[in-house]
Amino acid sequence: MIKGFMKTLALGGCLAAFVAQPAAQADKLDDVIDEGVLRCGVVLDFPPIGYRDANNEPAGFDVEYCKDLAAALEVEHEILPVTWAERLPVIVTNSADVVFGGTSDSLARAKTVGFSIPYAIYYAQAVVGKETGIKTFEDMKGKRVAAAVGTVPEQEFLKIAKEWGTENLYQGYQSENEVFLAVAQGKADVGITTNTAVKPIVEKYDTIVAGPRMPWTTDYTSVVGPRKDVTWLNYLNLFVTHQVRSGRYQELWDAYVGGEAPELRIPGVLY
Repeated sequence: MIKGFMKTLALGGCLAAFVAQPAAQADKLDDVIDEGVLRCGVVLDFPPIGYRDANNEPAGFDVEYCKDLAAALEVEHEILPVTWAERLPVIVTNSADVVFGGTSDSLARAKTVGFSIPYAIYYAQAVVGKETGIKTFEDMKGKRVAAAVGTVPEQEFLKIAKEWGTENLYQGYQSENEVFLAVAQGKADVGITTNTAVKPIVEKYDTIVAGPRMPWTTDYTSVVGPRKDVTWLNYLNLFVTHQVRSGRYQELWDAYVGGEAPELRIPGVLY
């Protein structure tokens, strides 16, 4: 009798343990495939990386990357225009599945969202008013400098402005288009952007010319996804790798920026 009771107790314990196990949960990869749509946050005031074409349709390097990722997943794509400041919130609130938006993989940001390996590399460069006479970075001291809010150029320049004692001359704008317009209209002397945006901007505004390169380091940017979804981030890493292996990365860089695409490996790092 005792033996039978112990057997029943053991069986009951196994059943209880089985019932207590949490149900398997789908991850972002499963969700996107099941829903049949990939939602991409893209900054569309960052030509030629992200912009609107003559028909007001999203276009550019990042838009094509979104389309390529959707094609690899065999789903449709949806472009969600975001500002620089909105890039992380749309992931945190699950409004977007990924963000292609020149986002640097800083340790501070990594507390909030997850990052893929680098998919594009930029360096910061200024555009300046034609009549300002600014040729070098040192010439920017004492000038009215503008950048987009929430970007690495803003963060890095403000450190320098503090050293110079010129923080009061800094102007922050919600978009790079507003930055360029401020320089074109003479409201700012300098606008900080990336090297990829300089050519189309100086072609658009006859009052703006290319300015000096900024002194901070090269900007390695990543595809952004949910911080805790390791499966999704692993898939994004593999996608970035395949873009390079297939030659698609070089093809898109040549089409939208021109020239040889930057090497994505960080010196001394294993990728």
